[in-house]
Amino acid sequence: MKLSILEYGTGNLHSLAKVLQAEGATVTIESDPSTAAAADAVVLPGVGAFAGAASRLEESRVLRDAIAGGLPCLGICLGMQLLYDGSDEGGGAGLGLLPGRSRRVSAARVPQMGWNDVEPVREHPLFDGLDDIVVYYANSFVVAPADDAAVIAYTAYGQDRFPAVVRQDNIWGMQFHPEKSGATGRHLLRNFLNAVRNP
Repeated sequence: MKLSILEYGTGNLHSLAKVLQAEGATVTIESDPSTAAAADAVVLPGVGAFAGAASRLEESRVLRDAIAGGLPCLGICLGMQLLYDGSDEGGGAGLGLLPGRSRRVSAARVPQMGWNDVEPVREHPLFDGLDDIVVYYANSFVVAPADDAAVIAYTAYGQDRFPAVVRQDNIWGMQFHPEKSGATGRHLLRNFLNAVRNP
C-alpha cells in the first residue's frame, strides 16, 4: 500500500514514516497536496500551526476532493483539526470534511504535554487488541465538533473533555501522536492500515 504524508513546511516527519513503514506501508513525504492525493491513503500529520497548514491546503483543492471522494485519510493532532471547518488558533479554512472547528484547551496548564487516556465510547476495529489505551498528547487546541456522530473516543485534560479519536467513512482523526506512543500507538496505526487494506 502506498501512503503519503503531507508536509506543511515544518517538523520532522521521519518518525511517523518509520512507524508506518514498519507496519508494511510504502511511505513518501509529499509537500504537494496534489501529489499526496495520488497515493492509496494520506496522512495529515500533527506538526505546524493551523493557519500555515490551511494555507498550504488551499493551494490545491485536489486533495480535499480526493478525500471527499473516498481517499482514506488519517489526521493526527493538527491534521485532525484540519479535517474540520476552521480553528480559533488562526485564520484560514480547514478542509470542511467534518462539521465543527477547533478551540483552545480550557485547562489551567496549556499546552497538554504528555501521556493521557483514550476513552472509547463505542466498540470499533481501530481499538481491536487494545484494553487500556494511554497515548502521548502535545496540543493547545482541540476539536469542538458540531455533533458527536463521528466521535468514537474522548479524553479528559483537567476539567476539559474533548474528542480523542474520530471516524467517519474513509476519514480517521487522532488528537494524540501515535508515532510517539510506543507499542500502543503502533498498534493503532496497524489497525488503521488494516482497515484501509480491508475496507
